[in-house]
Amino acid sequence: MSSYKSLKDKILKNNEVIGIIGLGYVGLPLALEFAHSKIKTIGFDLDPRKIKKINSEKKSYIKHIPSEKIKESVNSGNLKATTDFSLLKKVDVIIICVPTPLDKNREPDMSYIVNTGETIVKYLRKGHMVSLESTTYPGTTDELLLNIFDKSKLKAGKDYFLVFSPEREDPNNKNYTTATIPKVLGGYSKECNELGKMVYSKVIEKVVSVSSTRAAEATKLLENIFRSINIALVNELKTVFDKMNIDIWEVIEAASTKPFGYTPFYPGPGLGGHCIPIDPFYLTWKAREYEIPTKFIELAGEVNTSMPFYVVDKVIHALNENKKCLNGAKVLLLGLAYKKDIDDLRESPSLKLIELLQENGALVDYNDEYTQEIPELRKFNFKKKSVVLTKANLKKYDLVLLSTDHTYYDTKFILSNSKIIVDTRNLFKKHKSKKIYKA
Repeated sequence: MSSYKSLKDKILKNNEVIGIIGLGYVGLPLALEFAHSKIKTIGFDLDPRKIKKINSEKKSYIKHIPSEKIKESVNSGNLKATTDFSLLKKVDVIIICVPTPLDKNREPDMSYIVNTGETIVKYLRKGHMVSLESTTYPGTTDELLLNIFDKSKLKAGKDYFLVFSPEREDPNNKNYTTATIPKVLGGYSKECNELGKMVYSKVIEKVVSVSSTRAAEATKLLENIFRSINIALVNELKTVFDKMNIDIWEVIEAASTKPFGYTPFYPGPGLGGHCIPIDPFYLTWKAREYEIPTKFIELAGEVNTSMPFYVVDKVIHALNENKKCLNGAKVLLLGLAYKKDIDDLRESPSLKLIELLQENGALVDYNDEYTQEIPELRKFNFKKKSVVLTKANLKKYDLVLLSTDHTYYDTKFILSNSKIIVDTRNLFKKHKSKKIYKA
């Protein structure tokens, strides 16, 4: 029996075993979907703490994923986690969910994908399917990964099957889940595409096939570039309208009443999350190979990365108006995550704000109930713990900076006990007070 027919038969009979490499914000929810659908799933990760959390404690380490889901999946026998990558031999479908950050020169850091590929090729066999979900530049799957897998002497599309299916996770989105967000998929060959669609259709309501892995890679980049450019537009307009004494939030609300031809985007203290601040630069890097400038993308990146500096300028202005200076000022930053009601710190502008404020001599504390202590991070090393929001604590600070608009923030309470507030999210829009400055 051919590798294609063998794997197809397993999938049709629900006998395939899924292996997911990387149990973070993308890999863990996907693993739980497969396990919930009664498909044997093995999660692979280098972090032994995650393995212990899943196998022994049966608890979640990501805020918006309930522990009950993990407990149910582990108890059913459909999910287990391991650091032993030799078990890749025993799975039929390998799904790669590893990070794709930028290096210090803002160029793609492909080390996670390369290292994962080098690990997989040790165990690659006939009948395997490999799916890459990590966001990357067009050509990664059928250039970089294929080149690594060629060391096995196996033929893609014949002996094993290769697809790219970009993640579309939006942590804590109340309207969409991993299962209900349509999934784009592109295969190295027709057979790869067919098998990939069969696998994902078991846990995803709608799978959208495209003609190639490159088309699927480009689709993900287009989605995030679209958002990056539009957010940059409103961020730039915020600075312009501020000089004109026009409230950008009021303008956006009014423009949103138009029922066609307009989609609202909102300004903020900068871009966060793994996708929007990083992914567009994967295309700018690849475009250089073709000697094509990507001016829109690069300009949007410049505008968005400048926002924390703009916010700090607003903090300085607010303090100056109250006869204080930033050097030596006590500042309480509200919200550490990159968006509200989650614990995800990836590329969060709040971290950059802390860095900039401290560089200018401010004494900075933060509050975030979802992150009680700042972990050790690649770019930042802040040894801080979350401050409890009490009347006494709020009154100690010269300025309160709202960076992330968590739902639990009681604006009336914060306003009544704070000296100055700089609001980057329009959270205090219902209050009229000279203590509030918008940034």
